[in-house]
Amino acid sequence: QVQLIESGGGLVQAGGSMRLSCTASGRTFSSYALGWFRQAPGKEREFVAGISWSALNTYYADSVKGRFTISRDNAKNTVYLQMDSLKPEDTAVYYCAADRRLLGSGSPRTDFNSWGQGTQVTVSS
Repeated sequence: QVQLIESGGGLVQAGGSMRLSCTASGRTFSSYALGWFRQAPGKEREFVAGISWSALNTYYADSVKGRFTISRDNAKNTVYLQMDSLKPEDTAVYYCAADRRLLGSGSPRTDFNSWGQGTQVTVSS
């Protein structure tokens, strides 16, 4: 099992930027695909972005494509979510997640089985 700890959330005005970080420990970070999800009040958790173990492949929800960027630094055991041009509808608790299996793609169909505790992102209008 891997332990994931998110940081970087907070309050930002619409149109602003924010970067989330997620640091992992407990297993070989570089061999696993990673993802970011979010859950807004009264809504189901949804996939936001994913990155393959090699960082060669990235995936995004249509709602964030062109505004959010996922990246990873294996030397620091950290995955990032750079969020630009934020909108009030991006307000949610954001979670990072790790794939159950080795060498995965990070696509929305990935079997993510390890989760962080979440970090709140609030975008004011």
